[in-house]
Amino acid sequence: MVKNEELEVDIIDNGFEGEGIAKVDNFVIFIPEAIIGERIRIKILKVNKNIAYGKILEIIKSSKYRVESDCNTYSKCGGCNLRHINYEYSLEMKKKSVQNTLRKALKRDIEIDDMIGMEEPYYYRNKLQYPVGVSENGKITMGVFAKRSHRIIETNDCKLQNKACQKVAKDVFDFIKQKEILGYDEKTNLGLVRHVIVRIGVKTDEIMVIIVLNSMNLQNEKELVEFVTTKNPNVKTIVKNLNNKNTNVILGRENQTIFGDGYIFDYLENKKFKISPLSFYQVNPVQTVKLYTKAVEYAELTGKETIFDLYCGVGTIGIFASDKVEKIYGIEAVENAIKDAKENAMINGIKNAEFFVRKC
Repeated sequence: MVKNEELEVDIIDNGFEGEGIAKVDNFVIFIPEAIIGERIRIKILKVNKNIAYGKILEIIKSSKYRVESDCNTYSKCGGCNLRHINYEYSLEMKKKSVQNTLRKALKRDIEIDDMIGMEEPYYYRNKLQYPVGVSENGKITMGVFAKRSHRIIETNDCKLQNKACQKVAKDVFDFIKQKEILGYDEKTNLGLVRHVIVRIGVKTDEIMVIIVLNSMNLQNEKELVEFVTTKNPNVKTIVKNLNNKNTNVILGRENQTIFGDGYIFDYLENKKFKISPLSFYQVNPVQTVKLYTKAVEYAELTGKETIFDLYCGVGTIGIFASDKVEKIYGIEAVENAIKDAKENAMINGIKNAEFFVRKC
């Protein structure tokens, strides 16, 4: 098998990230956007020792689960990879992926329950992270990274991100362009704005804006605050974050609040949570409630248990289950997260929880 060779193949399976899998002469070939059961014509893009990678040239026999993507940047962007597949069938694929992973780890067949899907799997993420950079023609740009690269694809309507968050991000970017503030150039480590992050409390509608900078010297920041908050009254806080390292990590450790208190609140069922810029908080709050409820159900708690919430973040799982157990110990390596977890326990009047900064 050689690069640029064209082949007709049958897709015999789908991989962990949804990619189609074919096999030819002991070569496993991975083909993005191909679905099990399809016959396709492909072009080989890369060949390793026993693995090759290809792309679809023609779909000869299409799967009944194939659908037209509803996103105009789907083929370029690296944000999601199953939009060409019927949603209900994508849940079946995820179930199979979990079964395969457990089978390999445990060396035996495992039966798992069906995936619990969303009623409306659109615009659900409560945290938007858009890189800001320099396009090939030298202009400032914002959007999402292309697949397997750091080239930025501009997007106007992401089907995953909360609509209010997208509007706020666009307003921040419009201001940056108006004031001719420089986007970050990864090649030279120059430029000021690296990322625009927008977080929302879905139950409270409170919005936090985090602007990740190569230097804390953001000119016109008072104008920025007025511009963004006038257009978006739900923006409760705006924070500058310093990240001047040549790294793929998005957030640095230093924050400076330029508007509001530096945090927002949200609810999971009847539990209230404080969210700070560096806090880990599940990005899909609708499914988070379902997940936590199911975990508590499966645990068959009697109220006499002591539970350990490992990698606890801001304490969401432990606090969610607090009224069903005797004692909670939350363990997390990030000091700021433990600080928030303790405060979240206090906010909710929880007396049976303790949180510690430790490595799990």
